Amino acid sequence: MSQPAKANHLRWLWLGFGLTGIAMLSATAGALLAVSLSTKPLMQAQLSAEEAAVFSQGDISTTNLRLPELTRPVNILVLGIKVLSSEIGEAPNPANNGYDPVVNSFEGLSDTMLLLRFNPQTQKLIVLSVPRDTRTLVEGLGVTKINAANASGGPALSARAVSNLLGGIRIDRYVRINVQGVEKLIDALGGVTVFVPQEMKYKDDTQHLYIDFKPGKQHLNGPQVQNFLRFRYDKLGDIGRVQRQQMVMRALVEQALNPATLGKVPQILSVVQSHIDTNLTVEELVALVGFGVKTNRSNIQMLMVPGDFSDAAQFEASYWLPNRRGIERMVSQYFDSDDSTNKKNRRAFDPSDLRIAIQDSTGQPGAAEAIVDQLKQAGYRDVYIADAWVEPLSETRIVAQQGDDEGAKAIRQSLGVGEVRVESTGNLRSDITIKIGKDWLQKKNLSN
Repeated sequence: MSQPAKANHLRWLWLGFGLTGIAMLSATAGALLAVSLSTKPLMQAQLSAEEAAVFSQGDISTTNLRLPELTRPVNILVLGIKVLSSEIGEAPNPANNGYDPVVNSFEGLSDTMLLLRFNPQTQKLIVLSVPRDTRTLVEGLGVTKINAANASGGPALSARAVSNLLGGIRIDRYVRINVQGVEKLIDALGGVTVFVPQEMKYKDDTQHLYIDFKPGKQHLNGPQVQNFLRFRYDKLGDIGRVQRQQMVMRALVEQALNPATLGKVPQILSVVQSHIDTNLTVEELVALVGFGVKTNRSNIQMLMVPGDFSDAAQFEASYWLPNRRGIERMVSQYFDSDDSTNKKNRRAFDPSDLRIAIQDSTGQPGAAEAIVDQLKQAGYRDVYIADAWVEPLSETRIVAQQGDDEGAKAIRQSLGVGEVRVESTGNLRSDITIKIGKDWLQKKNLSN
């Protein structure tokens, strides 16, 4: 076959693939619209006009070739809710022998709080974890833990509390999902494979909660993921839960965010619909899922509200005390709608400013010390060796713990190995945490 004929043949082949893809996506969108018309609405709360006005009223998506797409950056507040029967005034059942069951409700304390930013301008998905013990002003309650907002005033009060904490940031929509819905969602996605970092054992007969995990890589179903996330009995308490949430989210991104997921949305919605309350329309939900499917893994960045633990002598309760300057920098960099403003507001990069923690996953003597030496030669001054990372890594991870991706990229350039990740799974004291993988051993010829 001649070269022009081959080129012509390839053009028609790619055109065929393109039209087939459009047809499949259009069919999926049509199926989703059919689901939205044939089932009850996704919004289950009754918001007053004042409460509804807390969220932006403008359109966030448009339909292109019958497939919804985002038209602007969108901030979505996600609340995970766990409600016990006693918390909504139900009398205990003597036959339960003290068991206080979880009920299908959205009216309790928020167990998980996330702010998601979908940005079609930068093609990035930002996930900000708000620790539930964050001490902040909640209207009508005073200064308290932020997770009390949902129990007192539902999604609107939660949105106002998060917005105020973050300097007045706009919140466009909300999603509330209860514990039972999370379990069903994980199961609908086929479970998730995670690395359990430590032995986890806990027993609570009143909730029928029995946690028993051994360290190591495991594939978990919905109820097992809930137990993995609910465990709080380690030195980091609620912040350890936040880190495990990010580990699960990262694993789900790698396993589930692919084109096949878009086709599963109708089935997933039918499974979890009674456990979800949201002011998103089905079309907007499709646009968000479609954006997630197309987002490169490196552009999914996970942060946590900067702060520190309260001292036991400061308050009767334990709190996560937010760092206001850290929040300002983070919001400016990741949540400002004008990307050019983000660049202007970034701190000038100075190697001596960064606190860098080293966590070795290889167990090889001298691996961590070799990184410390190389970084200090490159001008980094505050470098320390932290507890080892228990998951064996093939590739070194350079974790921007406080969101400083530019600093993490500069370190990667200095080391010549590793993958940059913006997430909060590193050492809490650090700006950047380096989790040493086998690629560093190979580079420095340290392996036996």
